[in-house]
Amino acid sequence: MLQMKLCGDLVLREKCDAVGEISPDILRAMDEMVQMMHEQNGVGLAAPQVNITKRFLVMMNPDTEEVFRMINPKIVRKSEKVVSMEEGCLSVLGPDNLPVFADVVRPETVDVEWTNEKGELLAAQMSGLPARIVQHETDHLDGILFIDYLTPVKREMVMRKVRKHKK
Repeated sequence: MLQMKLCGDLVLREKCDAVGEISPDILRAMDEMVQMMHEQNGVGLAAPQVNITKRFLVMMNPDTEEVFRMINPKIVRKSEKVVSMEEGCLSVLGPDNLPVFADVVRPETVDVEWTNEKGELLAAQMSGLPARIVQHETDHLDGILFIDYLTPVKREMVMRKVRKHKK
């Protein structure tokens, strides 16, 4: 049974290692992560959020409800055009036990390459919410949280809520 790691846990700041072999353990973890994502009304979950320091994630396109299981995902191109959008994270919770949200500026469109659970190499251009989600989740694989993009004042406002959650 995987457990969600929360802001302040050092595993969320680790750079994850590439997946070599797609093992039954990784496939099981991905299945469980999809279930956790749905149960918590999330749209993405990266391996370090469940204490696994390997480069894989699950995400959903909220418009189509298509679920992506990405192993060793890599963003190979980012658009110059950026957009500000509200982001939250299942690992960054406030006193109400719900994600804390803040506006984050990111590229509007990205090209992504990854391996699926069958070992097939896939690529897609994503824009809108899917682009936002894949950037957020691949950041997790490099030990980056969305709060790292905030100004010091906004980050402190988010962290005040997070500290209230921990009490």
